[in-house]
Amino acid sequence: MSDRPVMASTAFCRDCLTDAAAKTVRCAACGSPRLIRHRALETLALAHIDCDAFYATVEKRDNPALADKPVIVGGGRRGVVSAACYIARTYGVRSAMPMFKARELCPAAIVVPPDMTKYVRVGREVRQAMLALTPLVEPLSIDEAFLDLSGTTLLHGMAPAKVLARFAMKVEREIGITVSVGLSANKFLAKIASDLDKPRGFAVLDQDEARAMLAERPVGFIFGVGPASQEKLSQRGFRVIADLQRADETDLMKQFGPEGRRLWRLARGIDDRKVVPDRGAKTISSETTLDIDVRDFATLEKILWRLCEKVSSRLKAGNLAGSTITLKLKTANFRQRTRSQSITAPTQLATRIFAIVREMLSREIDGTAFRLIGTGVSALRPGAEADDQDLLDRRSAHAERAMDDVRRKFGDAAVMRGIAYGGPAKTP
Repeated sequence: MSDRPVMASTAFCRDCLTDAAAKTVRCAACGSPRLIRHRALETLALAHIDCDAFYATVEKRDNPALADKPVIVGGGRRGVVSAACYIARTYGVRSAMPMFKARELCPAAIVVPPDMTKYVRVGREVRQAMLALTPLVEPLSIDEAFLDLSGTTLLHGMAPAKVLARFAMKVEREIGITVSVGLSANKFLAKIASDLDKPRGFAVLDQDEARAMLAERPVGFIFGVGPASQEKLSQRGFRVIADLQRADETDLMKQFGPEGRRLWRLARGIDDRKVVPDRGAKTISSETTLDIDVRDFATLEKILWRLCEKVSSRLKAGNLAGSTITLKLKTANFRQRTRSQSITAPTQLATRIFAIVREMLSREIDGTAFRLIGTGVSALRPGAEADDQDLLDRRSAHAERAMDDVRRKFGDAAVMRGIAYGGPAKTP
């Protein structure tokens, strides 16, 4: 490792990392137009990294025939869009949009059902590449995270900005997906920056630029300000962030309490939150919106079994086990029911999860029609702590893991339990 100081640079090529002259439009070394310029390039060290249209990009990676097609990851007329590629987005398709609306906007879209096990696997590959840069990685979801690269310049032999550009190239070359990078002085501004230049983006935003850039944005642009809060702020004359910037901090605190101080600070681009290293997932879950409202136990039971298998697969892929099992239902009139039960020892077995959540489901069958059903496992522990408590559990675990081995070799449809085929089920 060299102890020589790294030369400061205010512009460099994102494709070969060569420093660039102030007014050039292409890299003198490789000819690339992808030059990044900013006066604070050599000093900023806090980043937000976001995978571009993650689920859709993974599907395009695995099926090159989809490369130039509009792709939507989702399913069912009453489901929602899990992800939309950038081509589909040009038609107005967005994540969380109802599938029927997405199909209306983009009839030519290729719809791919989500494969969460695969996405988790790819997300872990990206996460490991992040951890090679710094131990200070704070995941926000499967496909995005904050990184703090402070103090890593001598370790990597280059400023954090170049380390991040090299990381983006490595992910694209070795994992086959693209990421966008936002580099700034704090988490709030870094997350904003990562959205400025998508896809394959790299944007830099320092504290001095933040106030002017934020001024004309609606107050709902600030994280944590949802529709209800935005309406409350609007009623008191705060419609855009410039209105908050002009306000007195004490006055905002009188009106909104501690939230007023938070809004005053973020409106000026001030955010003191630290990057907190990964503490792991809190819940592994799966849910589905039903094509038609369903009342009967037998139909819901079969769907629930498939969801339990998905949750179990993700737990095993993440080497996790959990001891709180949850059932989620949403009625035809959009009222949500959530039921949970804790067990004495963590599990990752689909059969054990299903036995518990099936019993919870049986108690909810009262003639109500449901449009959504889901299940999840929380209170997560390392997979090694899973406890097959008695002989029946041990036999079930042995059989289930044997089926997992067969599926890994021959695909998910290679072996199925009877309930998945729609065999007889007893209605409670």
